[in-house]
Amino acid sequence: MTLEPLVLGPDGTVPAPLLTELTALYASNREFHALSGDFPDPDDIREEQVAASLVEDLAHPGAEVLLARSEGRLVGVAAVAAHHPDPADPDPWIGLLMVDAGSRRRGHGRRIATAVEDRFRAAGRAGLRLAVLENNPKALAFWTSLGYEEIDRRPDLQLGRPCRVLRKELRTPRPAARTAIVAPDGAVFLFRYDNVEVGVHWALPGGGLEDGESPREGALRELREETGWTDLRPGPLLCTWEHDFTHSGIPVRQHEHIYVTEGPRREPGGPHLAAAHAADSILAWRWWSPAELADPAEPLWPPDLGRLLEEFRRV
Repeated sequence: MTLEPLVLGPDGTVPAPLLTELTALYASNREFHALSGDFPDPDDIREEQVAASLVEDLAHPGAEVLLARSEGRLVGVAAVAAHHPDPADPDPWIGLLMVDAGSRRRGHGRRIATAVEDRFRAAGRAGLRLAVLENNPKALAFWTSLGYEEIDRRPDLQLGRPCRVLRKELRTPRPAARTAIVAPDGAVFLFRYDNVEVGVHWALPGGGLEDGESPREGALRELREETGWTDLRPGPLLCTWEHDFTHSGIPVRQHEHIYVTEGPRREPGGPHLAAAHAADSILAWRWWSPAELADPAEPLWPPDLGRLLEEFRRV
């Protein structure tokens, strides 16, 4: 399947052969048009009506109409907007996704939705929204099956129709691993990071996994790269947890394995540490006492690290 933007002709209209294809696709979706009321007569959808609707869709800043073709045939259309008219809404929107009735039950709708998500994900957008008419349970079932969740109920801006607003998180999954190094006095070694999305925070040595790398292997590699200590190995698993932040300009949802090991209280060292710390936006490092972990002065990842380590020592 290919997904390409609709380009209007020099005169600002939809090219005639394409308009004929689009009108046939729209007309095949009589059931939806009867629910939506977008056209005066769902049994008589005309080219001029479809053309006017498409031109109106494209008139908004950041709007696109995307044409889906399979083996050269138009099988679907999606209208998307990079920004909602409400400046407080941070997400792009899907205004319409329609599949030709003769091409249904072949997975085209899912493939179009996935392609739209990938476009916005590649642009660094963190979420995607759409509105489903209250009287359209089939559409609601379709979108929820793709992972969209209801976040609001309100009338739409165009005709005031009751709608459910759905949203899907678009963050890129990123597996990672870290190691809690515990000194004999109970102190834990932490780095102070600065991130463009979440700001300054403290976290254990570690980071994202490389291709084919297990969490334990990644924790060991990151530990050596960031501290220069080659005599430590990650021990038992302390916990797993997830959090959101921006990595290399991409919004990610990071899933971390955190391991525990014992080690002496010392300074990191090695010829490549400065470059590694600069690449990861590491500002500083220090050992935290159990009391400081219990009442951190700045954000700490994971937030309940002190409690987790205290419970681990009791086992």
